[in-house]
Amino acid sequence: MEIAFNKKPSTATNQPKTKLWMPKQVLITPAALDEPWGQQIYERVKALGLPVQELKQNRITGLRGEDERETYRKAKSTLAIVTAPASALRLQPIPPSADYQFHLAEGCPAHCQYCYLAGSLQGPPVIRAFANLPTILENLPKYKQAGQVTTFEASCYTDPLGIEHLTGSLAETIRFFGEQEGMHLRWVTKFDQVDNLLQLPHNGNTQPRISINTDFIAKRVEGGTSFLKARLAAIRKLALPKAAGGGGYKVGLVIAPIMPLPDWEEQYTDLLDRLEQALDFECEVTFELISHRFTPGSKAILQEWYPNTQVNFDESSRSLKFNKFGGKKYVYPPVTMNMLRSFFYSELKTHFPNAPIKYWT
Repeated sequence: MEIAFNKKPSTATNQPKTKLWMPKQVLITPAALDEPWGQQIYERVKALGLPVQELKQNRITGLRGEDERETYRKAKSTLAIVTAPASALRLQPIPPSADYQFHLAEGCPAHCQYCYLAGSLQGPPVIRAFANLPTILENLPKYKQAGQVTTFEASCYTDPLGIEHLTGSLAETIRFFGEQEGMHLRWVTKFDQVDNLLQLPHNGNTQPRISINTDFIAKRVEGGTSFLKARLAAIRKLALPKAAGGGGYKVGLVIAPIMPLPDWEEQYTDLLDRLEQALDFECEVTFELISHRFTPGSKAILQEWYPNTQVNFDESSRSLKFNKFGGKKYVYPPVTMNMLRSFFYSELKTHFPNAPIKYWT
């Protein structure tokens, strides 16, 4: 059993509207203030009435608390407007998601108890928005591969939609890719505020994806994110043709992290039924399927951040794998993985017979 719940969650339609994340403090470095895009973000957050502190140095300090929980709370309520370091312009491959990854920001306003960023980013989990966006975008064509479409993933270290109302960086990036040839943008979100993206001139060069899961997981361990119903409405808006008021995007669904919950087959069947109802028109859609996994480092951090977590981090129920650098991760044993994989491949073939499954991991 992965997560213990007392009863099935309600699927009632009167779920509260997702609140936009508003940081309690905004910090901006001198280098960020020197960037025109940094000034744009600065003006956006001031217009929202948020308190902004202009720092005297290009370092973010003062976010450590007396313990990890206090550090977490202070960092997660802070937006730092900074410049991306030079190392961010040396792009790294990110298979199987895309050819390369690049970053509009680092850190995420959500509170997912399985967060894959835990252990990946150093220091307190402050949300850092990058002010040198034009430099970041102008660097991308250097990585374009001749004779084929090169894909770029923008959401490895952040949820770009979760902070879009503060930065505007995602819309600007979509416009940029809309003007490129042989370059496609990919990003994923657990939020639903997509209305400002629907009429952008993306020219088919952007694939937005929505991360979805059962109501159990969305409600219990994905704090601060949009409810499942809202995410399904968002993917519908993005996929609808522009003539019908939608975005006309080729869309994707990331089902993650897949967990063998109590009654998991019933719950995931219900999820796919609801998704099929949301996409009840002809559209291009792909799927990415990611089972739950963790590293010893991420487990330690997450259990400090969420001491009462309902996510199962029992290593004895997992198989240990090593990456090419010798790093450890705990995944489901082969029997469980094969059971989950067979279920999803069969059900997706029934619900979405023409939709490619890009990968299972």
